[in-house]
Amino acid sequence: MLRRRFLTGSALTIMLVLMIFVSACTKDDPLPEEMEEVVEEEEEVPVDAFAGPTYRDDYTSIASWNNRSQWNLANVHDPSVVKDGDYYYMYQTDASYGNAHDGHGHYPSRRSQDLVNWEYMGAVFSEAPGWIKDSLNNMRADMDPALPPIQNPNYGFWAPHITKVGDIFRLYYSVVVTNPIVGNDPNTSWTERAFIGLAVSSDLSSGNWEDKGMVISSVADGLESYQRNGGNDWSAYFKFNAIDPSFVVTPNGEQWLVYGSWHSGIAAVQIDPSTGKPFKLETVADYGVRIAGRGSNDNRWQGLEAPEIIYNEDTGYYYLFLAYDELSVAYNTRVARSQNITGPYVGIDGLNVTAGAQAWPILTHPYKFDGHTGWVGISHPSVFQNPDTKEWYYSSQGRLPENVPGINVSNAVMMGQIREIYWTEDGWPLVAPERYAGVPDAEITKEDIVGTWEEITLEYQYRIMQTSYDVVFNADNSLGGSLSGSWNFDEDSQKLTINGNNFIVDTAWNWEASPRKKTFTYVGLSSTGRSIWGKKKN
Repeated sequence: MLRRRFLTGSALTIMLVLMIFVSACTKDDPLPEEMEEVVEEEEEVPVDAFAGPTYRDDYTSIASWNNRSQWNLANVHDPSVVKDGDYYYMYQTDASYGNAHDGHGHYPSRRSQDLVNWEYMGAVFSEAPGWIKDSLNNMRADMDPALPPIQNPNYGFWAPHITKVGDIFRLYYSVVVTNPIVGNDPNTSWTERAFIGLAVSSDLSSGNWEDKGMVISSVADGLESYQRNGGNDWSAYFKFNAIDPSFVVTPNGEQWLVYGSWHSGIAAVQIDPSTGKPFKLETVADYGVRIAGRGSNDNRWQGLEAPEIIYNEDTGYYYLFLAYDELSVAYNTRVARSQNITGPYVGIDGLNVTAGAQAWPILTHPYKFDGHTGWVGISHPSVFQNPDTKEWYYSSQGRLPENVPGINVSNAVMMGQIREIYWTEDGWPLVAPERYAGVPDAEITKEDIVGTWEEITLEYQYRIMQTSYDVVFNADNSLGGSLSGSWNFDEDSQKLTINGNNFIVDTAWNWEASPRKKTFTYVGLSSTGRSIWGKKKN
């Protein structure tokens, strides 16, 4: 359709696929054969007849492990998504409301045929891989002076990244060891190393994984000691924190791992295609080069993490998506781009993010439309593509705000969120204002634009939600409410302009309405690189 070509560069007509919900299974307990049937016939549904998702954002009544067959996108944190056959598969950190995942394996997974309805599939590992303890204690034995082994390490299982390389799926996963290096007090000693490991599978539906062991770890660079001078000392003994992996293949076939969190910035290291691991790890230089930071190279504590890197063959750029700030409330997503894998990465303002400049545009931020509590902590992005249609999507968790009445520890309610990605004419990504719901495409008319909309400008404010204001689109092309000026909508190109600025319009699901229903949204950029989200009021 013309509208979709203008917005995303492909002509996808989204179909609804009926979904069979199944009970959750672990990798050792495959789905019963009769539960794996897929309805073969697809039927295009008129927009006005579309019945979208109705599940509640407050899922606390079904948050427990025994209710996992009802979770859908509940209890999702740090998701990573890839498509295999008819299904999208999602893998995540172990975090959950009320620690529902505890004792049930590591790196939970789920799958979906339509990105809307998800079934829980179980965990990748039933227990911690043995190589972690062995590698940790071998490193301790090689220290000067040598340190005794840790018999029962305390682990955190964080932020996996799923990717397909040839016919094999690789899962790069993060493991942190939270024991102090020396003694028992984390205020006087830095905690032990973080590790990135690798597991591979040829068929994600099987749940079978072969663990390939360590890929990379945090390593001392000699500039700081293992000693920590209290809880506010963040100058770590290592340069790059070995968590939050992402992976990209260059047009000439090079493979690169991008990783890092807070300490000294984000690193990129080239990978041996035959092993999925670095070619060597003999010196500190082998652990990669810094490609992004938030401040100078000398600053060991920088408020960014969770790099996600893609190469867009349509634009010829690598796009580095970054999570800024702490994860519970303030999390927000930025992006920078480069024509070279190692940078320099620059923002839309032309400033050098590799050298430590702030990255703009801002793509997600704590926000609130009318009729809802709003969402915070919206980042640690997974940016993935449908290989068949070439459509791009953004996924992350969102958290409910703090102190929502009637919800115990409301900020720990974490819901997986999928959003469409649109591309501006000059090649910058934008994230949809509303979560994806599979609303069928339809040609939008000027009459659809006329009326009252809610608009949010994603100005950066630490731990503060951006709230909506009303904008009125009058039939005579004037603006009212909180905006003055004029607007225009070209029905042939499906292009909306507001006071001369271009916006991308789409059909969407009004998740905040009661009952939920179809609506329209727009998204664009301000002159300073802030996303502007609009949603028509119903």
